[in-house]
Amino acid sequence: MKYYVANFKIEGAGNTEVCRDIIASLAAEAGFESFEENGDGLNGYVQQELLDESLLKSLLKDFPIEGVNVSYSLKEAEYRNWNEQWENEGFEPIVIDGRCIIHDTKHPAGDKALDSPTLDITIEARQAFGTGTHETTRMIVGELLKMDLKGKRILDCGCGTGILGIVASKCGASEIVAYDIDEWSVENARHNAKLNGVKNMEVLEGDRNVLSHVSGVFDVVLANINRNILMADMHHMKEVMNHNGKLILSGFYDTDGFMIAEKAGSLGLVLTETEGSNKWCMLVFSA
Repeated sequence: MKYYVANFKIEGAGNTEVCRDIIASLAAEAGFESFEENGDGLNGYVQQELLDESLLKSLLKDFPIEGVNVSYSLKEAEYRNWNEQWENEGFEPIVIDGRCIIHDTKHPAGDKALDSPTLDITIEARQAFGTGTHETTRMIVGELLKMDLKGKRILDCGCGTGILGIVASKCGASEIVAYDIDEWSVENARHNAKLNGVKNMEVLEGDRNVLSHVSGVFDVVLANINRNILMADMHHMKEVMNHNGKLILSGFYDTDGFMIAEKAGSLGLVLTETEGSNKWCMLVFSA
């Protein structure tokens, strides 16, 4: 899967953080799916065949903050040796809800180990997304920790590092099926499952179409991906949900929550929980 990386340059901004959030929201409409800070600007990543550059230019031209100008340069993203990335990068241990500690091999749990019983999960990540550092990942992990997953069948759409499926397995899920369109993420998720001794998680490469090759239905469906993909794929997620199954969605800003909820409602899903963190949103639905 080939990607472009866009370097967005912000000029005239009084609040760079707010501008970054707006750029990410606008760029997502043009196909971008992940972002990382770059000095005072922002890098965005988009699959080459999904980029709508004319829409991107139009959206940035009408940037909603007066006096702010946003320009960008676009180039093909370099294919990286992720084994080398795993060796060279890392993150500080993260504790979620006092019950789960997530860390990499370079930063063991150490002093952040908790007194009470915890899930101890090791993640060696592609970039930083999917380690638990991002608000969307934290919220979904927190939701999984509250649920009774014993014997449940889980589907993770756009699995990234595989962290959500790994948490579900550690919480007692009987089977996890995960998929991602990015071959690097598939490789990374399989690596992390093995690292954590998880043997009941199957990781497939592809988009929603892989579901046509998966038999049976799921008790819990997870998707931590961008708004546009959620809107396009939600119908397919609903089709593979068990009766009374749960759909847990994140990866979008709270300003997009109503749109997501409206789409889910049109499919007969009932909103049961809403959570937000630093402008990011998580929604939980029941079938």
